[in-house]
Amino acid sequence: MDLETIRQIIQDHGLAVLFPVAILEGPIVTVIAAWLARQGLMNVIGVYLVCVVADLVGDAGMYWLGRRGVPPRLRRRLGVSAARLTAMRKHFRENGPRTLVIGKITHSAGFAVLLAAGASRMPFWPFLWWNLIATLPKTALFLGIGWVFGGLSAQVDTWIFRVSMVLLALIVAGAALWLLRQRGAGEP
Repeated sequence: MDLETIRQIIQDHGLAVLFPVAILEGPIVTVIAAWLARQGLMNVIGVYLVCVVADLVGDAGMYWLGRRGVPPRLRRRLGVSAARLTAMRKHFRENGPRTLVIGKITHSAGFAVLLAAGASRMPFWPFLWWNLIATLPKTALFLGIGWVFGGLSAQVDTWIFRVSMVLLALIVAGAALWLLRQRGAGEP
């Protein structure tokens, strides 16, 4: 959907339609709804609560897709061997909260992190708790951006994309550097 259509649907139908649209479209919907709240067309507290719950529902869906929805044959084709799955489970046992928060903050890495949390069988309630901890400030940030810059939603959407890509590039570069150091440290 284009942004004007999203804005019109939310404006016409309010919080009831905001929930499913926020699950599907993410932060830009929060920005648009905040702008509508600033114009007095929606309740800002309602927008915040609905967007937080929608974000958590979407994340839970990605978790369950990772946990139940990826058949073993497809996992193998994606290169997720039994050894990698074991390593991923260990990682989420030891570093799950940090990984989830980083995934949520970067936005672009979130999809993979949520699937991995489910595939690694991270316990659901801690998963949901740490997602809530990361979602509250993230949603508040997008609410604030929407309140101030919501009239520029197309530009904000581009900014969100660009910042997400820069953060993803930094994560990939950091992970590559860490792997190189690990390999270097393992050599005699």
